[in-house]
Amino acid sequence: MIRRLLAVAALTGLLTACASDPGPAAAPAGADGAFPVRIDHVFGTTEVPDRPARVVTLGVTDVDPVLALGVTPVATASYGFYHRTNGLGPWARELVTGAPPQVLTETEPNLERIAALSPDLIVAVSAGIDRAAYDRLSAIAPVVARPAGTIAYGVPRADQTRVVAAALGERERGEELVRRADAAFTDATAAHPQLRGAVGAAVLPFDGKYGAFTPADARGRFLDGLGLTLPPRIAALDDGSSFYVEVSAEQAGLLDGDVLVVLADEGPARTQVDTDPVLRGVPVVARGDMIVPDADTRGAMTYNSVLSVPYALQRLVPALTERLAG
Repeated sequence: MIRRLLAVAALTGLLTACASDPGPAAAPAGADGAFPVRIDHVFGTTEVPDRPARVVTLGVTDVDPVLALGVTPVATASYGFYHRTNGLGPWARELVTGAPPQVLTETEPNLERIAALSPDLIVAVSAGIDRAAYDRLSAIAPVVARPAGTIAYGVPRADQTRVVAAALGERERGEELVRRADAAFTDATAAHPQLRGAVGAAVLPFDGKYGAFTPADARGRFLDGLGLTLPPRIAALDDGSSFYVEVSAEQAGLLDGDVLVVLADEGPARTQVDTDPVLRGVPVVARGDMIVPDADTRGAMTYNSVLSVPYALQRLVPALTERLAG
């Protein structure tokens, strides 16, 4: 179920190299471009000894900040709908230099394949790895994982970008990327004040049910960044233990609000939406205020990265404001 909600064959591996010999003193936080650097994360501390050149991204959206900082990974994981395009959304493809990254589609990390790439850094920030997987990869290359206190697949965009920027020795550029993405949301809400306070959820249909994403998830966080709030009865069911609230078909009325964003542009999920009589009777749907974004808009929301944010805002905000105006 969770894998369907993630819409990805989630990789479950990662590594960090924490040598017993501390070596030279790591660069302080403010020393941009100086190596080695040490990065704290949920599994401990990783030391990156030199500026990485061969990067493998195991987190499903980690490729975006890596590309934004001028590095083309040698291999990347990604959400399933971009496996055929080198794991990259349309907002990122033009940043590739040299050979495009290989796409890692395995549900479990293929250690031999990863080792054969000779990486000098593995990035698994937006990943679901556990400690055992982290340890299994620790003989291959230094790895940076999600920050302590964050959940798997739930690292906020700014935190993800800062971790990646630190590992690449590009802290200042990372901060600029964070500022630009944040400013894009600020500009959108300033230009469309009707967004702030509107009630709406991003929802993924699956197995005859619906997953309403909370702000713990990138898709829920995207709408939250525009000032939208969850439908009250969905918010009341959010106990903070997951990135979505499961809603049965019979409970579809819980999704009612000013607008509803349904991430089901094709396949069984779209069939479910089109044929569910309970959903069709929910007021927000009945009056035509349901939005079903196309695959790339859905992808850009799902990534919610420093690269995908402008793309998603440009395509989704007009649809939102049109529904709210009506």
